[in-house]
Parts: sequence; structure tokens; C-alpha cells
Amino acid sequence: MVKGASVRRLRLLIACVVVVIGVTIPLTASAVPPNAASATATFDYTQNMHPLGFSPNDVPLDNTVPGSGVFNSDLAFWGNTAVQGTYSGFRLVDVSAPANPREIVDWTECTSPTATTGNQGDVIIWGDLVIRSWNSGTPAPINPATGMPFPTTDPARYTTPGAFCGGWPMFRTPAQGNAPERGQEGVHIIDISDPTDPEVIGFVDTPCGSHTETLVPDLANDRLLVYSNPSANTFLGGTNPAEEPFNCRGFDIVEIPLASPEDASYLRFVPTGHPDTPPEELHPCHDGGVILGSAMKYGCAGGPGPSVWSLDPADGGSLDNPMFLYHRDLGVGIGHTGTWSWDGEVLIFGHEPGGGSQAQCQATSSVLNRTLFFIDGETGETVGEFLHPRPQTALENCTWHNLNVVPTDKGRVLVAGNYQSGISVVDFTDPANAKEIAYADPAPLVDPNPPVGIELGGDWSTYWYNGLIYESDISRGLIIWNLSDSAVAGARKLGHLNPQTQEMTIDLK
Repeated sequence: MVKGASVRRLRLLIACVVVVIGVTIPLTASAVPPNAASATATFDYTQNMHPLGFSPNDVPLDNTVPGSGVFNSDLAFWGNTAVQGTYSGFRLVDVSAPANPREIVDWTECTSPTATTGNQGDVIIWGDLVIRSWNSGTPAPINPATGMPFPTTDPARYTTPGAFCGGWPMFRTPAQGNAPERGQEGVHIIDISDPTDPEVIGFVDTPCGSHTETLVPDLANDRLLVYSNPSANTFLGGTNPAEEPFNCRGFDIVEIPLASPEDASYLRFVPTGHPDTPPEELHPCHDGGVILGSAMKYGCAGGPGPSVWSLDPADGGSLDNPMFLYHRDLGVGIGHTGTWSWDGEVLIFGHEPGGGSQAQCQATSSVLNRTLFFIDGETGETVGEFLHPRPQTALENCTWHNLNVVPTDKGRVLVAGNYQSGISVVDFTDPANAKEIAYADPAPLVDPNPPVGIELGGDWSTYWYNGLIYESDISRGLIIWNLSDSAVAGARKLGHLNPQTQEMTIDLK
């Protein structure tokens, strides 16, 4: 049973008590900031969840309106700054006053306010750098004389930019060997030392693109490493070394020198298997989580289950050349999320049936499609499963999507964003008996321009950061919540957070 079992809409809010990072603050219905009230007016939520702040970035629900597909995506944090990726760039939001978050900039120069070239825009932040994924091939440039793309026989097709990101030109590249002609994809390095005027200072082309990205700080070598996950299951042909990367079944590593980030470069492709594994048996990486400290592992989700590497020299691995350990086939279609418990013992694996755009959390949906898996990080064996506990309607896109784990030594608690089922907070201290302890679930979205079908929306990501829950809503913006529950009381504060990167381990008491 959910703690605080009474569920209500905001208009029925009664007086309650909020615990913010160990400080008890009374909160009444009239004290809820108006912006947070408006953002969560259609939400049902447990008594221990309290809407606190809202930074809007509205995306039109009417699919005929320009900008309707320029969605909000993932989150990262540095101090009191939240970075919210968007399909056209990213936003920087000052969250030093979480009840009144302030947008610093809405940077839309990685296409335009109403376009999605490169789409998704997964984000990492490190100091004055934002690293952003560009996830689709650069389109062919248009010949102004004809109004049509340059033909493949015209060299101008490969020397004329087909798109720009913050003034950085993006090109097509000709066919080479087994690789067909393609548009550049990869990661941009963006200087935000002037947060009101971000500047693209570098780009690394990754042949398989960058659907998501995971940061691996390597401060001993004065650099950042980025594990770029292509998601694609592309197979490009032969296996001769000169033809690599011959497939996209793995992930790319990008190196960014901290002293000269503009000199970022491509390091290597890491397949999801041992060197002698037949390429047909490999799997793509859709997303993944790194844990350092005493654990030293990377777990990526993709294909039918998770793949895990060791970053520990004792296992023959390193930060820039991980050692493959195992792949676990769970029988799913699209593996999506790999995140670790802070003690490094449990890998949380989520998947995305229907690519996130389908109603896969209905009572009639298959059990497999609604299941979150808990995996023993050492052996790959399943140590627990958790069924999505709140059936959604046929009009709500829903899967387990992006999540992280609260940094505490008292237990294991994850905070997940699951599209239109909203926020789910799950205590998995005992992975075999996980339970939901809080949630915030919005009403179904409706396209105002019929015919009405599933309107893509809800939570792209929900993460715990420094005592609060941050929700990246695809069509609304950034919503900040307070969770008052003993399971998260006294959680550690962090100076920064890239949610797919755990820079230490925390042993349970």
C-alpha cells in the first residue's frame, strides 16, 4: 500500500508538513506557489508529495502548431543551475530558490525554436561546459539555384553545411567502404561561461550518432570522457579493422581535455561483447549508467537486456577502455535505462516498449512491458522485479523511463519519470519486495485539434537532487517537488549531478 494512501488533486490540498533536507517547514494550500499549483492542477499525488516550483517551457499540444514537437528532454545539475535539454537546444534554470526557479536562458540555436534537427538533446554539464547529443544525421544541403538538395555527384553536397548548431556547421559525409553516405551526428561541446550567451566551441562526429550520453570524469588525466550511446542497431558490413566501426552495437567514447575542450576528439568504439564475439550477437546501447568509487562499472541498456563492463584495472578494464563482463537477455524489445544503487550492488534495468510513444501501462498491457528489473551487478542474475503499480489509460504513453537513486546509506530508493504516469518513488532496499512509496500522476493529455489519439507527453525524466525531486515534463517544463518521507530523510547533498553518473559509492548501514 502507498504511504499516505489518500490521494488528491491540488485543489483539495490540506495543511501538511514538508521536510526539506532535514529542516521541517509548514506548508499549507495557500503556501503552494501559484506557478506550481497551475502546473500540477491535473495531477493526483500522494500526501507525502508537495508541488514546490515550476519553470514553464510550454510545448503546444496542437500538433498543427509550429513547435509542437520541440519537446523538453533530460536534466543535469551544477550547483544551483539545472540544465534541461530540449529538441532545439537546452535551457539553463536557476534553482537556488526552488519555489521560484528562474530561467537564465532558453538556447534554441541548435536548430530553431520550432525545429528539431538533431533532436532529443541529451545533456551533460561540467563547470562551464554543456555537452549535448546530436542524434540524427545532418540533412543534405539545399542548392539555392534549384531549391533542391545537391546531388551525390556534386562535391558541394559535402562542403556546404546542411545544418548549424549555435553557428557550428554540420555536414554530410560521402560513402566510404561499407558505410553509406550519412549526415554528421555526435556531441557538441558548448561553453556557458556566459550563461546568457552559450557558445559552441567543439563537435565530435560519432559515426553511429549520439542518442544519449553518459559522463565519465577522468580528473587524474585532466579530461572528461563521454560514453555516447547510439541506440541504433545498425550493421554496416564487414569486420576488417579498416572498416570499423562496422556496426552500432555498442557505444562510442569521446575525449574532452579540460584544459582545451575545443580539442575534443573521438577515442574508440566499444562493442557489447568480447573481441571474438560475432557481431551478429552484439546489442546496441540505448542509455547507460556509470558508477565509480569501489564499484567501477558501466551498465548499458539496449536490445533485449543490459550489458555490463568493468572499469577496474584489476579486471583488465579502464575508464577509456572498459572490459566487457556480461550481457543478460531479459526478453524485452527495447532496453532503455541502466542505473545503479549507490552501493554498486544492484543494476536497475528499465525498457521502453513501443519506443515510449505507446500506452504500455494499461491493466491489459503485458506484464513484461510493465516490469522494472533489479539485477545483481556482479552476476547479472535477477534479484527482483517490480510491476508498474498504477494502470494508465489507452490515451497515455507510458513506460519506465529515466530515473536515479537517492544518495543515502539508509536504504535504496529510486525516483523515476515514466511519461504520462508521471513520478514514481520506489523503495527497493529489498529488491525482491520493492514497493512504491510516493507518486504524482497527471491526467491524460488531449490534442485540442481532433482526431484525438495519444498525445506524446509526461515525464521524460525525474531525478532526486539535493533534497528535492526535479521533473522534466515533455510539454510543460521543469516541475520541482518536495517528498516528505523518512526513507529519504538525511540524504546526501551533492555539488553537481549528471544523473547517469555516480562518482562514488555509498555503503548501506
